[in-house]
Amino acid sequence: MNDGPTDDSAEVFDSDTPLNIGLVGSSGGHLAQLLILKPWWEKHDRFWVTFDLPDSHEPLENERAEWAHYPTTRNIPNLLRNFVLAWKVLRRERPDVLVSTGAAVAFPFFLLGRLMGTKNVYIESYDRIDHAALTARLCAPLSHQFLVQWEDQLVFHPRAELIGRLM
Repeated sequence: MNDGPTDDSAEVFDSDTPLNIGLVGSSGGHLAQLLILKPWWEKHDRFWVTFDLPDSHEPLENERAEWAHYPTTRNIPNLLRNFVLAWKVLRRERPDVLVSTGAAVAFPFFLLGRLMGTKNVYIESYDRIDHAALTARLCAPLSHQFLVQWEDQLVFHPRAELIGRLM
């Protein structure tokens, strides 16, 4: 498994070049972690992919949002629906970068994004300190940058880059 950067050009957080960014994540804590990155993403063109749930509406009120199918946890029909959604959204948006904190909605976007030449940046969720998340294990080989928030997470992702806590 590849748990780290596969391309040095993926240092997207240090880039001042305008980018088209896709921010992909489940609602709740995953979305909250992406929202914390506002000082970075607000400088770029962007779109969001999350669940159509009450906790997503207010923070994304003035943002372009695509609503993914849920539940996603081990739900094969919704996984397939999210692959179709990812295909449509990625073909229309043509992002330079996809950034995700998980969960399962990230996988179809990362797989298709990788095939389409998009840079993928995965940030392991801050609450995953005793084992690697399934989505992280699936997205690691598809990521150009794989970031963790706790030193303890390096045990499960030894080639990841430690960035510290977002929350």
